[in-house]
Amino acid sequence: MDYSGIMEWLRPDWFFDLAVVSDEYNRGRYIAGLWMTAKLAVVSIFFSLIIGAIGAAVQGAQSKTLRVLVGFFVAFFRNTPPLVQLYFFYFAIGTVLRITGDNGLPQPLIGNFGWAIISLSLFAGALNVEIFRAGIEAVPKSTVEAAEALGYTRLQIYTDIVLPLAVRISLPALGTNLVNLVKTTTLAYAIAVPELLYVSAQIWSEDLNVREMMNVLLISYVGLVAILVWVLHRWEKALRIPGYGR
Repeated sequence: MDYSGIMEWLRPDWFFDLAVVSDEYNRGRYIAGLWMTAKLAVVSIFFSLIIGAIGAAVQGAQSKTLRVLVGFFVAFFRNTPPLVQLYFFYFAIGTVLRITGDNGLPQPLIGNFGWAIISLSLFAGALNVEIFRAGIEAVPKSTVEAAEALGYTRLQIYTDIVLPLAVRISLPALGTNLVNLVKTTTLAYAIAVPELLYVSAQIWSEDLNVREMMNVLLISYVGLVAILVWVLHRWEKALRIPGYGR
């Protein structure tokens, strides 16, 4: 029986692109792409959490105008594809926001990395608004009434009592959205942000090692998401209190 075909399929470099490890130039590009993806994910997560917390607070405001504006914001970003949003910001708005450079020629005010951060943050932030809103509504009214009886202002009640409890309640759904955000960073490839997918595509285009690089790419994203999931589990464990969650 001829086992050459099986041994060819099981050879080590089928799973790992050895050029990424051994070739200094490709290794440097791969590490730079991995670092760019990590920056995209961390910065987008940070701003999406801020947008979600502010948006959820405004949804409970007395002003109907503010509530309608937040509702429109959530509907717009939740009901349109994130890639279309990215193209809209980069090509539609980005071509208008220009400044004159030192050479006298118009230059974009915000680069492709900046637009990727803005687009991803707003997309995930709109979903976080709904997640935080659900968590806020799950906070017992008796807790809010007790804070009012103690003389807390509306802002103090939200920042010191309601929001911390809402975050605890919302963590499972919030974690899912943040994991999806990390995976959505691959869309930055479409506007030439040199993140992990973009760099990997350059490497396999030059070295013709698509199969190997796809395995490296898959393992890389599994590792990134695993780190985020571990952080979220640690966060959930640190915030856990009796009566909220398990």
